[in-house]
Amino acid sequence: MKKILHLIAGLALCGAASAAPAADAECIVPSKPGGAMDLTCKLALKALQGQPGGGTMRLSYLPGGIGAVAWHSLVSQRSGEANTLVAFSGGSLLNLAQGKFGKATAGDVRWVAALGADYGMIAVRSDSQYKTLADLLDALKRHPQKVLIGVSGTIGSQDWLKMALLAKLAGIDPKVLRFVALEGGGEAFTAMDANFVQVVPGDASEATLYSAAGKVRVLAVLSEKRLPGVLANAPTAREQGIDLVWPIIRGVWMGPKVPEADYQRWVHAFEQMEATPEFAQMRAAYGLYPFSMTGAALTGYVKKAVDDYHRQATQFKLVR
Repeated sequence: MKKILHLIAGLALCGAASAAPAADAECIVPSKPGGAMDLTCKLALKALQGQPGGGTMRLSYLPGGIGAVAWHSLVSQRSGEANTLVAFSGGSLLNLAQGKFGKATAGDVRWVAALGADYGMIAVRSDSQYKTLADLLDALKRHPQKVLIGVSGTIGSQDWLKMALLAKLAGIDPKVLRFVALEGGGEAFTAMDANFVQVVPGDASEATLYSAAGKVRVLAVLSEKRLPGVLANAPTAREQGIDLVWPIIRGVWMGPKVPEADYQRWVHAFEQMEATPEFAQMRAAYGLYPFSMTGAALTGYVKKAVDDYHRQATQFKLVR
């Protein structure tokens, strides 16, 4: 860990690259504060800063268009910034697959590192009348108009698709569900806390924060088996008769014109960092699970994931 910031500080030192010093490193959260994208940048910040060498990283927020504002800002206006990272998730890849970033493709940016894996989950308020997933599904079958579902993004977003797939597997027409489009997971949980919505089909990392505070009840995690830690008592959807698993990778990317030398230094810095036991501890504290991939391997993974999401979205006629 002590070598990590020295690696990052070296970003400014090689060749003719015009990289800013590591003290000016920035991680952009493409949503409002409080959601899983926020957690991704905070994990990168905590893991990379505070070591001998003096380097720091700052967080900034650029919400809008379920990630499109940050994407187009970096690609069109800040494409060569060698110390600027942007958080992404499986939801970002789903948006790409559905054309929600316009004509953007996975090949338009430089994929740096995946920091871990997350899973989908279904949450309600801790005082909700819905005690189990079966309770919620029964209510959606009988009176779907009375249950407001808060999702990050609009129709076709990752949260929307998780709930639509869950409903479909339970024999419910997703078209009868009432969704409320919000900007980011933090806003969705805030809306549920205020009882503006009654259900959030969000991410386990987000639920970890709110469950620890006693504010929410997780009805189901969308993982192969129960998750350790705060959500250890939350049953999987499979345990409750719904065969739905929804993994989510989380990581960071950079602009397309970042010099190769600078890009590779960041890739190497993350590779070194993710190999340490200290990072494993921090990743777990942020509600994420092991999934480390960088550089060319991550780029290939992302491109395949976008193709897979495109096929999934086609089931609901979200793309042509």
